[in-house]
Amino acid sequence: MNADPNPVEGEPLIRPSSTHHPLYVDVVVACRSVYDPEIPVNIYDLGLIYTIDINDENEVRITMSLTAPGCPVAGEMPGWVADAVSSVPGVKQVDVDLVFEPPWGMEMMSDEARLELGFM
Repeated sequence: MNADPNPVEGEPLIRPSSTHHPLYVDVVVACRSVYDPEIPVNIYDLGLIYTIDINDENEVRITMSLTAPGCPVAGEMPGWVADAVSSVPGVKQVDVDLVFEPPWGMEMMSDEARLELGFM
């Protein structure tokens, strides 16, 4: 589920999430419990979670990015996300893919994150 640097024409760079899956909301809540230590906003509202894909066996694959490739917690944050999502009842397995294409941008933040950081 990596973001393909050469996607098929017409295919989105960020794949859609499994919003229809019964565990989706709980997985989002778990993602919102993880914070970038340098920014007082959770990683979901920052727009760092690109895709939450949940299959019929309740296996979760998350595609995420960081605010910058040189982020000091780059090696740790995917594990924090996996730990948070693994604690959701019903989740069988969690894989987190860290990608930098497309690159994260401030336009990916939720309105709540923009407000919290003083951009609105």
